[in-house]
Amino acid sequence: MRKIGIALSLSLLLSCSSIDCPLNNTVSAVYTLGGDVSSLGAADTLTIWTILANGNDTVLNSFTSASTFTLPISYHQPTDVLVLCYTDTVGTHLLDTLYVSKTNEPHFESVDCNPSFFHELTNLQCTHHMLDSVSIAQPSVNYDTKKTHIYLYFHSDD
Repeated sequence: MRKIGIALSLSLLLSCSSIDCPLNNTVSAVYTLGGDVSSLGAADTLTIWTILANGNDTVLNSFTSASTFTLPISYHQPTDVLVLCYTDTVGTHLLDTLYVSKTNEPHFESVDCNPSFFHELTNLQCTHHMLDSVSIAQPSVNYDTKKTHIYLYFHSDD
């Protein structure tokens, strides 16, 4: 009887496969500055915060000398509200609000892994203090952070 128990235990251990859950299941969108203003200056700062579902806000990131950056996407609401604060070398602040409408599609790697959410970008709207326009380059947002999803076009200084 003991041999059967050991054999059963060994067969169960050998039959289990390893679980390959992603270590980081955060899904982020890639933003790229386009047009005449294709990079922030070394002394210019772009701080981005979001309005959370509970009404609070939180700073997502702050950038200098950037032309491309990634920001996480929420999975609680159909539209993310991002506030972009551009600060130049003399301390002038310009605020714009970007509305990113999207779908929230659950994605399962395995029943043993936590689900993540993939997104399909459906619409972008923004105010126009520093932003001239925005556009969707790649609407499917998943784990791939090599593709630009959203282009931001700043007003040029001409």
